[in-house]
Amino acid sequence: MGKPLMIQPEDDKRIEALKGKLGTKTKVDVVRAGLTLLEAETEKHERIKRWIKAAKLVAKESAEVNEEFRHASLLKKI
Repeated sequence: MGKPLMIQPEDDKRIEALKGKLGTKTKVDVVRAGLTLLEAETEKHERIKRWIKAAKLVAKESAEVNEEFRHASLLKKI
């Protein structure tokens, strides 16, 4: 059984407008599409946070390795 959801009149107008633009048949399809986008955006932000954390964890070692390569660079010998 469905769960009742109270939609404000302004939101109903927005959903109806999106329904036409998206070509969906029902308001529920519009809401589902919005939820899908929100989930994707949330996953993207979580992934970026993990990348930043990983980059911070390896930053010192990465800088040390880069420094080692700079000392052995063949470009300086040209």
